[in-house]
Amino acid sequence: MFVLSGYEYFLGFLLICSLVPVLALGASKLLRPKSQAASRTTTYESGMEPVGGAWIQFNIRYYMFALVFVIFDVETVFLYPWAVAFSHLGVLAFVEALIFIAILVVGLAYAWRKGALEWS
Repeated sequence: MFVLSGYEYFLGFLLICSLVPVLALGASKLLRPKSQAASRTTTYESGMEPVGGAWIQFNIRYYMFALVFVIFDVETVFLYPWAVAFSHLGVLAFVEALIFIAILVVGLAYAWRKGALEWS
């Protein structure tokens, strides 16, 4: 007897979700070309031969700009469910959202002041 009644479909879904990647990787391993020529192991940049080494040092500004983007992208992810359920929420939820946005504005002001948004 199944102890957790009502979870049979979830278990089936979990089983299928676990098997699909395993089957896809196994099929690609069986069907891929087997040649190990030197041209297959080289790195290509848009179909052209690579120039220089792969381990070059990037400017830290690229990483800072990406982190600022990720932070404000996560903000959107957190605010979207709140905006969908806005009509059902009370005034307290509105105040909490304003506090959340205020914290993010402080973070934006800090990043702006430190020059993280300057691309030059």
